[in-house]
Amino acid sequence: MAILEVKNLKKSFGKTTVLKGINFSLEKGEVLAIIGSSGGGKTTLLRCLNFLEFAHEGTITVGGQTIYEGGVTDIHNEVEIRENRLHFGLVFQSFNLFPQYNVLENVRLAPTLLKKGTPDQLEKRALQLIERVGLSDKLESYPCQLSGGQQQRVAIARALMMEPDILCFDEPTSALDPELTGEVLKVIKGLKDSDSTMIVVTHEMEFAKGVADKVIFMADGQIEEMGTPEEVFDHPKSEKTKAFLQKSQEKI
Repeated sequence: MAILEVKNLKKSFGKTTVLKGINFSLEKGEVLAIIGSSGGGKTTLLRCLNFLEFAHEGTITVGGQTIYEGGVTDIHNEVEIRENRLHFGLVFQSFNLFPQYNVLENVRLAPTLLKKGTPDQLEKRALQLIERVGLSDKLESYPCQLSGGQQQRVAIARALMMEPDILCFDEPTSALDPELTGEVLKVIKGLKDSDSTMIVVTHEMEFAKGVADKVIFMADGQIEEMGTPEEVFDHPKSEKTKAFLQKSQEKI
């Protein structure tokens, strides 16, 4: 059974249709890379999965349970939406850390508020995750004292702290200088080795090619091409995919 099934997901903003019927599934432990030009609907798809936006049509099913159905699910039921949101963890491109809290406080804040363990249990887990992302020496540091790469690694630890079924990344390196990109991608590669299920929206083609089990190329609000990295990168069928990959290669 797939851990995630997305069927016919559609989303519009006014008269502009941003998602035009998205369909895909993901098995536990798989990494899905979503690539495509800006404005193709990639971020909107992630926001719909995380209930930061609500699709008008379609269903989202996690572990065999349909947690969202467009036009049927009560989007004003805050308790239910909050519970459904916990299936997903989202790492933003702009980090979104709380500036008034240090690294340890940022990581353990959400589960503390939701009472997902005793203070001792949460602190132990937070310390383990902070060590996992290589920041044990920064426990008392505040976001303003960290590099962009370090802030993003804190954001990853914070998302993992909630133990989501699926961890989502929205262009996790786009706000970073090239020399800081590698440290974040290394952490994400390490998560793949630990059997985490992930969806990564990325412009790092080599990373997508080397880490993903499945790749989706989105264009104009729909999935233009989907397959293994070898199928999409080495043997693309769509002319749009070929053109996109050619442009990406020219930028390198």
